[in-house]
Amino acid sequence: SMTFEKAHGLQIFAYQLRPQSTGTIMIRSADPREGPVIRPNYLTAEEDRRTSGQILRYVRALCAQAPLARYLEAEIAPGPAVASDDQALDFHRRFGGPVMHPAGTCRIGTDPLAVVDPALRVHGVEGLRVVDCSIMPSLVSAHTNGPVMAMALRAADLISGAIS
Repeated sequence: SMTFEKAHGLQIFAYQLRPQSTGTIMIRSADPREGPVIRPNYLTAEEDRRTSGQILRYVRALCAQAPLARYLEAEIAPGPAVASDDQALDFHRRFGGPVMHPAGTCRIGTDPLAVVDPALRVHGVEGLRVVDCSIMPSLVSAHTNGPVMAMALRAADLISGAIS
């Protein structure tokens, strides 16, 4: 695992905002105490693997620009030995982690695969609404707090009858 340096420094984390790899989450049993089977399938899409090297090159180019470059002595991780796209991908597989904001497991819509309707009601379950990132039909290119707050305000209006 990676450890933090003892000396002053900085960390730059860059990641793909809309990864293409698709995972699964499945119910393991009828017992609600048993956790689900989660298979994230990170880096299974070609686009995600290709982006790994692009991200590393971008961060290095950014760090080479003034005025930032004058404050940097050395790249600690992954380090200059990691140069090719394959090496970058290997580094990200070993030390990377999910930073994106997963969404869409209960996506909103009117098609047969949608879980909630435009009023945030779960199809086929009376009295239940979902108001969180899981209803987003696609990922936002930002932190999800703002969009979820907007959803919550709309849900409050829908539930109170202020709008229909």
